[in-house]
Amino acid sequence: MFIIKASNIEIELNGKTIFKNGNLDIKEGERVALIGENGVGKSTFINAILGNIPLKKGMLQIHYSKDEIGWLLTDEENQEGILAREVIESFDQERSFIKKNLEKYLLDLSNEENLAKYNENLSRYLELDGYDWETKIDQVLKKFQLPQELWNIPFSHLSGGQKTKVKLAKVMMKQPKLLILDEPTNHLDSESIQWLTEWLQNFKGSVLFISHERQFIDDVATVTVELTDSGTFKYSGGYSTYKIQKEHERKTQQAQYEKQEAEKKKLIETINQYKQWFTSSHNAASERDPFAKKQAAKNALRFKSKEKDLDRLEKRKVEKPKEAKLISASFENDSFSAKQMITFEKVDFSYDNKTIFNQVDFILNREDRLAVIGKNGSGKSTFLKLLTGLMIPCNGSVRHNPQLKIGYFMQELEALNEDSTILNEILSLPNMTETEARTILACFLFRREDVYKSIAQLSMGEKCRVAFVKLYFSDSNLLVLDEPTNYLDIHTRERIEEALAAYPGAVVVVSHDPYLLKKVSNRVIHIENGNLYDFKGSFSEWNGRQNISNDQQTLLNERIKLQLEIAAMNAEEKDTDEEKKAQISKIVKLQKELDGINERLLSERSEKKG
Repeated sequence: MFIIKASNIEIELNGKTIFKNGNLDIKEGERVALIGENGVGKSTFINAILGNIPLKKGMLQIHYSKDEIGWLLTDEENQEGILAREVIESFDQERSFIKKNLEKYLLDLSNEENLAKYNENLSRYLELDGYDWETKIDQVLKKFQLPQELWNIPFSHLSGGQKTKVKLAKVMMKQPKLLILDEPTNHLDSESIQWLTEWLQNFKGSVLFISHERQFIDDVATVTVELTDSGTFKYSGGYSTYKIQKEHERKTQQAQYEKQEAEKKKLIETINQYKQWFTSSHNAASERDPFAKKQAAKNALRFKSKEKDLDRLEKRKVEKPKEAKLISASFENDSFSAKQMITFEKVDFSYDNKTIFNQVDFILNREDRLAVIGKNGSGKSTFLKLLTGLMIPCNGSVRHNPQLKIGYFMQELEALNEDSTILNEILSLPNMTETEARTILACFLFRREDVYKSIAQLSMGEKCRVAFVKLYFSDSNLLVLDEPTNYLDIHTRERIEEALAAYPGAVVVVSHDPYLLKKVSNRVIHIENGNLYDFKGSFSEWNGRQNISNDQQTLLNERIKLQLEIAAMNAEEKDTDEEKKAQISKIVKLQKELDGINERLLSERSEKKG
């Protein structure tokens, strides 16, 4: 059964068409991801579904009443002046109002008037099962992993992730049948995103959500709908399957375009040939040469018929698929010849009497592409500031190689000139020509007249793009990036990933985006409880290790040990035949042990899949 059916929706704001041909069908139990470039109108679309924005054209049918829908929007009303628990209670205005009255009158029950009002409110509160309602709120707060010490502090004092959880808890008190969520992962760390993912997977109703987090879409969505300027396009599955289907569409369109162009070329050649024959026959035609006259008329009919075929072909024209501009860059910065870039020795750092790092040793090498991960508040941004020299350790030392040139994303973002244009910001780079600047900006989705926009009028996402371009094409040999893809849509994130994958220097990146970390990293630092846990491998490999049991990890360690032993034995040169036989015998024995471990690992993996 369809719970939402939107047909050919068109929305106009301030005389400007935001999008047209918006179609959306959501069945009961489906979890639908709405994706698209920044500014295309995704938030506008869901606001129209909720009845907050009028439709210029089209039809919208919703099976549920508004009371059965829960929503989390990015531009919701200000809730900064109240306590965290009061935000959740505010969904039920009557009970919330009576509860506040009870608390007020309870302060002075010696006054007869207050006592009478207290009893009056208490009677009504009991009729409404107010105390059961409070118990349910307690249960929801615990379910959303919000500890009791947060319940009665100002909402404005919560972290971004905690605010999101409080808002979600408020939504769930309604027990909705349909959830509509706009960027629900904003400000959440990886652990909280995983919690939200599992929670939505187990949610019994239907979900429509906007997100730029590709892993989250993969894990949650059963359907992906892309919103573009020309309309909506529906795909089964999450983001990965969407990409596969899009690539299939692109290849099909390319094949149709090439077939059309070949047919068009052949028609034009045929038309030109018939025209030549017509001209030749027409010139030779006379009353005394009726055959040439007939030939001219026949060739005229032929080329006019082919011209009609060409006209029909043009009317059903298949457009050439758009090719994304490739990022090409020539880096003129001096090569970094030393192995080590930055060294931490016994680094301690505290803030407001809270220890962030304790006796940390760390070396960043020139070939490192480092993913820095950890919970919110674990010290990731502090680590970057110590790394770049913006903060000084309380004890220990942070040493920079004299050849080191650091480009820091957050610093570059803050240094943008608000009075400048996008183009002029890029032209401020050394040896940058206007042609090169325009080509680079087109790669990062700033097209045509967009380059003349002033920095002051840009969205946060657009400013992030400009800051990244300036950083990328600077003369740095180390890029340090703190959440570089926040505020960016999926297309822009993919361009930045391509750029970072091609960058010849070292990279250090903090991000909650698994797609970015998988694409870029070859080393992982996990920050936890003031310690740095160093993993020499990609984020994909590190992530895979997190799903390994202790027994599997023990087997893997044994396998590595045996592989090293076998390699060492093979490298040894024995002098006598007896020594060589003993060596071969030992290698065979070790190899059998290794084969046994490989069989056990394979068996455990098969059981896990089953």
